[in-house]
Amino acid sequence: MNRIANTSLKILKWVGIVILSLILIIFLARWIGKGINNRTPKGGINESMYVEINGAKQWISIYGQNKDNPVLLYLHGGPGSATSPYDYAFTRKWADVYTVVTWDQRGCGKSYDKSHPGSITVDIMMQDGKAMTEFLRNYLQVEKITLLGHSWGSYFGANLALAYPDYYEAFIGTGQFIDRDENEKRLYEAALIWSEKDPEGREMVEKWFGTAQEDPHLRNQIMKRYGYDMMKDGMDYNIATTLLFNPYYSLGEILAFFNEQEEVSKQYASFWGADDFKRMSLLGRYDYEIPYFNINGDIDYQTNYSLACEYFEQVNAPRKQMFVMKDATHGLLESRSEEFAGYLHQIATLDRVPERSDSEGLGD
Repeated sequence: MNRIANTSLKILKWVGIVILSLILIIFLARWIGKGINNRTPKGGINESMYVEINGAKQWISIYGQNKDNPVLLYLHGGPGSATSPYDYAFTRKWADVYTVVTWDQRGCGKSYDKSHPGSITVDIMMQDGKAMTEFLRNYLQVEKITLLGHSWGSYFGANLALAYPDYYEAFIGTGQFIDRDENEKRLYEAALIWSEKDPEGREMVEKWFGTAQEDPHLRNQIMKRYGYDMMKDGMDYNIATTLLFNPYYSLGEILAFFNEQEEVSKQYASFWGADDFKRMSLLGRYDYEIPYFNINGDIDYQTNYSLACEYFEQVNAPRKQMFVMKDATHGLLESRSEEFAGYLHQIATLDRVPERSDSEGLGD
């Protein structure tokens, strides 16, 4: 018995040593990786901070390789889907031509405050966008900034560009969202075709469309079933190491971020489903005083590609151009970040305030 007990103790001892060693290796790797990502480029900027915006503390990061580059404000999707635990993996690919600001919008990501959840309305979001823009213009000492919005962020950004054109240099939408009701109608029509010979899938489609606002998970399952889900191509970076080496988050904050998602989703679901949300529809609003650009995936049904193209054709702007990513769905920022960055670099090289050209249209 003693021999067996001694053997067991030795095994436990070595298991403990191995586990402790792995923990130490992980913390050492995090210390090194986080330290590298915390570096400020020579002549550039690397900062993060909380900004008081309309009574709520809201978090931003600012990163760029050259302080003289134009400023770009990245608006994440959702609404309420902050990307700050990992978005530096793709936003820093733009930092050679832009000073990139990422912003966790009200009530989500590092801007989440359980003690002050508050309400989300169109007026509040528009006020937040205006106030954040004014802060950045003053803090970074620039007259105008460029807006880049993904999904909900493209909807939000287009509304800001239409309302406050004097604040912005250009608008760039990706996964361009146009109108909630028309978007869902077109997804339903497409899903009926996909499920034509799939009784189980058809049942899912009919169930989803009857509860569209209440069951976004079923909506996503339908798109995944037929190969159109947001992340069908995966990510072109390693999510585990990206989280581990995040320069702005502690490990506790990363865990808290994922634990808070259910509450954040509930808060923003009421905003998405409210009649008030319809006020932001872009249908019938085509006149932009600043350049209008799109980078869209041609099989994006999360935010309908064909609807975005129809809207683009109606847009009046000093310059407009659409870049199409072939066979790409809604997750193009994360799945094909190098290709996306290439298009963004093309946009950055265009004249800031060019002469109007009616000949410009789809690009690839």
